[in-house]
Amino acid sequence: MTSFDDREKAFEAKYARDEEMAFRVIARRNRLLGGWAAARMGLTPEETDAYAKAVVQADFEEAGDEDVIRKLVGDLTAAGIDTDEAEVRRALDEQMVEARRQMLEAR
Repeated sequence: MTSFDDREKAFEAKYARDEEMAFRVIARRNRLLGGWAAARMGLTPEETDAYAKAVVQADFEEAGDEDVIRKLVGDLTAAGIDTDEAEVRRALDEQMVEARRQMLEAR
């Protein structure tokens, strides 16, 4: 029975590590996405940092990516940038790849 318990604990530990890594990748992706949008809006470096943090915070409003997409589309449109949801989703996908790459390099 001990080996079964050990396996169960190992699977639980792996699941916890995987979940933590997924959370970190998404947070990094959102920060990169905030930087992408800030560059399009012509924000200063200080404003870019604050905006990227705001995008990360926006992801905690609801499950999924819709809250982040809504924020970016709304902010870009309010800044007079011609954009649509499809462009933001493409940027989201591109930044996800970059975030994963960065996290793997950091290991």
